[in-house]
Amino acid sequence: MDIVLVHQNYPGQFRHLAPALKARGHRVLALTAESNGQQTPIRTLRYPMPDPRPAREHSRFGTTYVEMTDRAHRVARAAATLRDRHGVQPDVVFGHTGWGETLFLREIWPRARHLAYAEFYYATHGADVGFDPEFSPRALESDLGVVARQGHLALAMTKADAALSPTEWQADSFPACFRDRIAIIHDGIDTDHVRPDPWARFAVPGGPVLRAGDEVLSFVNRNLEPYRGYHVFLRALPQVLAARPAAQVVVVGGDGISYGARPAGGRSWKQVILDEVQDRLDMRRVHFVGRVPYSEFRALMQVTRAHAYLTVPFVLSWSLLEAMSAGAPVVASRTPPVEEVIADGATGRLVDFFDIDAWSVALTEALAFPEAAAAMRRAARAHVVENYDLHRVCLPRLIDFVENAGG
Repeated sequence: MDIVLVHQNYPGQFRHLAPALKARGHRVLALTAESNGQQTPIRTLRYPMPDPRPAREHSRFGTTYVEMTDRAHRVARAAATLRDRHGVQPDVVFGHTGWGETLFLREIWPRARHLAYAEFYYATHGADVGFDPEFSPRALESDLGVVARQGHLALAMTKADAALSPTEWQADSFPACFRDRIAIIHDGIDTDHVRPDPWARFAVPGGPVLRAGDEVLSFVNRNLEPYRGYHVFLRALPQVLAARPAAQVVVVGGDGISYGARPAGGRSWKQVILDEVQDRLDMRRVHFVGRVPYSEFRALMQVTRAHAYLTVPFVLSWSLLEAMSAGAPVVASRTPPVEEVIADGATGRLVDFFDIDAWSVALTEALAFPEAAAAMRRAARAHVVENYDLHRVCLPRLIDFVENAGG
């Protein structure tokens, strides 16, 4: 078949699927934004970026919709060029719904089957918005903005023949009228590559070399921000370090923003929260290492004695499942979709997102009694291998989803 994959940050969720489809003899083409500089073995074409986001005073609650349809217009023009000048007539078009890219593609390729990666549908209640009143206070204006933001997501689903989501909770975030067309297929974790290693080591830049068995506490985000509970972790840390004087803490993540709003005053969330607690921390034992290569992340998950993972009700991070696959003892927030992956006391520990004292106790216990977590570590890895393994579980299902065009 001829298959076109559409993602503004390609390969994104198609990292493993695209080469697997190519290996099966399909002709695979990727369409992505010109700002995306990632290189992959799949032929990739880039569409020009849309105009800057419109000013709120001009479009009010239509700001996001205008931005997304502008992007959709650029993608549609690029697709039309592929059709008219190069004869591209795909059998399947598979795109992420999050940025509006797929909105007009059925008009370009009406005979193709159109598949949607339905990652998340924003809601005024029961998800991220308003969950943490410190950073997302409930207000009419924000609720109206969320409803307006649903527009391009709903339209994208009406244009799709079938869709998939990586977790049940993320699929259930979509309206009931779309739910029966959404399959649940995770992107997959390479459990052969991400596995326990008693000889692993993680070198802190300018600091100690940490090995499996050392008293290591880890926290990982793409960016250090409230959406992924950075503030809760850091506020729990003084009690942990006071109780465990030999513990070393490794914090991985950038200073930017992946989700939510920036703090006032031009500072990063990393610095805002650190300034709040720094005078109660032994900074000789707290190592902010920024973003690290994947191999170093994997080594840290193989070394750590306790790994903290927090998120507001939002999309599930790959890093949680990778930590479980690597044998890291996980202490996680009792929020969806984490509860879909971790059973408290069986495959990890779950703690109320907002309970700072409970976080301090749980992390301290995990550091103090590593032998007590041995069974949970084995069970966590076994759960990931059984349900989320890339090559034996997820990739065959993803391939089948595309080859049967969602049918």
